[in-house]
Amino acid sequence: MSKDLIRHKTPEELAGEASELLSSLKGRELSAKDRLAIPPREMPAQDPAARRKNINEVALGYSEAEAMVEALRCLDCKNKPCIKGCPVAIDIPGFITAVADGRFEDAGSILKRNTLLPAVCGRVCPQETQCQMFCTVGKALKDIDKSVSIGRLERFVADRERASGVSNIPEVKPDTGKKVALIGSGPASLVVAADVRREGHSVTIFEAFHKPGGVMLYGIPEFRLPKKIVQEEIDTLVAMGVEIRTNFVVGRTRKLTDLLDKDGYDAIFVGTGAGLPKFMNMPGENLVGVFSANEYLTRANLMRAYETDRAHTPIYMSRRTAVLGGGNVAMDAARTAVRLGSEEVHVIYRRTEKEMPARVEEVAHAKEEGVIFHFLENVKRCLPDEKDRVNRVECLRYELGEPDDSGRRRPVEIKGSEFIFEVDAVIVAIGNDSNPLIKQTTPGLECNKWGNIIVDENQKTSIDRIYAGGDIVLGAATVILAMGEGRKAAKSINELLAKS
Repeated sequence: MSKDLIRHKTPEELAGEASELLSSLKGRELSAKDRLAIPPREMPAQDPAARRKNINEVALGYSEAEAMVEALRCLDCKNKPCIKGCPVAIDIPGFITAVADGRFEDAGSILKRNTLLPAVCGRVCPQETQCQMFCTVGKALKDIDKSVSIGRLERFVADRERASGVSNIPEVKPDTGKKVALIGSGPASLVVAADVRREGHSVTIFEAFHKPGGVMLYGIPEFRLPKKIVQEEIDTLVAMGVEIRTNFVVGRTRKLTDLLDKDGYDAIFVGTGAGLPKFMNMPGENLVGVFSANEYLTRANLMRAYETDRAHTPIYMSRRTAVLGGGNVAMDAARTAVRLGSEEVHVIYRRTEKEMPARVEEVAHAKEEGVIFHFLENVKRCLPDEKDRVNRVECLRYELGEPDDSGRRRPVEIKGSEFIFEVDAVIVAIGNDSNPLIKQTTPGLECNKWGNIIVDENQKTSIDRIYAGGDIVLGAATVILAMGEGRKAAKSINELLAKS
C-alpha cells in the first residue's frame, strides 16, 4: 500500500517557500486582490509511510513565516463574518492581523479573551463547517478549502506561547465561600471551572475515569491531539486552585442531588458527555473481535494499549480490520488500527464520500496512510469461526435515495446484493448516546427521548442550581460547541452565586 501514499513537500521545503514569499511581500501595501492571490499554506505533516508506524502527531504546525504568510491572506473584513461561525465568538480578524504583523503575544492575548483551549481547538475543531465556512476569502475564490486557515493559525499561536514557557495562570478573585461541583472533566467542564474559579468560588471536578480530560483524553488519538497539551490545561486549573477528584462516579459513588443537599455545594454543572456507544443490533455483534469504537479508542488512548510492552490493558490485535461508520470517530479508529499493526484497514460506509460527516482532512490523512474505503456498503451480520471469533461479515450494497432529516441522501439497500467479506476484527463507529446513569438516579431531571438533559437558554436544568452543557445536552458534538455551552453555564452560575 505504501506505493500509493501521496508524497507531500517536506516541512523544510514548505518553510523555505514561505520565507521567500514573506520576504517578497514585506513592506508592500497589499490590496485585497494581492491578498487573494497569495496561495493557501499547506500544513506540514509527517511522511505518510513513516507515521503509519508511530503514534506521534501527524500535523506538525506552521513555522513563523508560514503563519505570517497565511495570515496575510485575511482581508480583515469590516463585518467580520467568520466570527458568527465561532461558538465562543473569538475576535478572529483581530488575532490574525496580529499574526500577520508578527505580534504573536498580542495574538495569544486576543485568543485567551474567549477560549481556554486554543491549542486543542486549533487541532480538532471542524473549522471548515464553522468559522472558515463564512470566510470572505473562501467565498471570493469560490472554494471553502481556500478560506484562511483559521484553525491552523490558532494552533500556531497557542503552540508558540506554550513553547515560550510563559505562564498564563488566570487571576483568581478573593474566596467567596461558595462551592461549585462539576461532573465530568471534558471541554465544557474545563471552561466552567476556569470561569467560575476566576470569580473566587471553590470548584471541584468529579471525574469517573482515573485521569481527567474527558473525550479529549479517551476519544481523540495522540496523533491528532497530544495528551500533554490536555494535561497542561488541567495543570493550569489545578494551579488556579481547582480540585479534581478522579474515580468518582456521580450516580453511583454519590447521587447528584446529594452534592447539593448533603455536601453543601451551591451549584452543579453536569458535563458528562456522550459516552454510551451505539450498536447496530445485528447478528454476531457480540462475537469476540467486535468492538465499539468507544472501547477501542479508550484502550488505545487513555490506557495507551499501543505500548504493548507496558500497557495496563490488552488490545485485540488483528490482521484485517473493518471499521463501520463515516465520522471522525471512524477515522480515528481506522487510523489507530493502522498504527496497531493491522495489515489492512477497511472503512465501510453506507453512503458516498460526499455524505461522510468526517472532516475532509481526516479522510485525506486516512487515505494517505493506506486505509481502504468501501462506499455504498454496510454490514448486515458478523459471522464466527469455530471459537466464536469474528472472521467474516456479510455486507449489503446500497444506492442513494431521497434526502433524510439530516439533508443527506438516504441509503437504500439493493435487494439480493449480499456478499461475504473476510475480516478478523470489526469496530462499530456509528456514534454515541448520553450515559443514562445520572438521569436514572436523579428524580425530576428532565431529559429528551434520546436521554439528553433539557436546559433553558441559560443552561439551567429542570432542577434549581443544576446546570448542564456539552454533549450531555447537544448529543455528540464538537469541542468548541461544548466550550460555548460551558461559557454560558459559567455566566449563569456566577450570576446565581452573586445574588445568594
